[in-house]
Amino acid sequence: MNQYETVFILNPVLSDDQIKETVKKYEDILVSGGAKMISKEDWGLKKLSYAIQHKKSGFYHLMEYTVPGEVINELEVAFRRDERVMRYLTVRLDKHAIAWAERRRIRDKKTA
Repeated sequence: MNQYETVFILNPVLSDDQIKETVKKYEDILVSGGAKMISKEDWGLKKLSYAIQHKKSGFYHLMEYTVPGEVINELEVAFRRDERVMRYLTVRLDKHAIAWAERRRIRDKKTA
């Protein structure tokens, strides 16, 4: 199993309940595919560098997990079909990126 990191941006007009429901939907897709969640982060509402769908901001979320590669295709198809998702990016992490992500999580826990 490979380790992946997915960042996705949700539409800024969603309510808190809709955001939680959407994030849970994608987490459930991964877990049902055999994923082990390593980290989930809610980065909150951020201003976008450029307008996407005439929106200037969006709710950012990050998920880090290990999963078989074929589950990623199912996840990305669900992202493409969901109108609440403005953008997404999934990246397979190599050993250097895994070490960096772990250091970032430890650093973030110390500052929180």
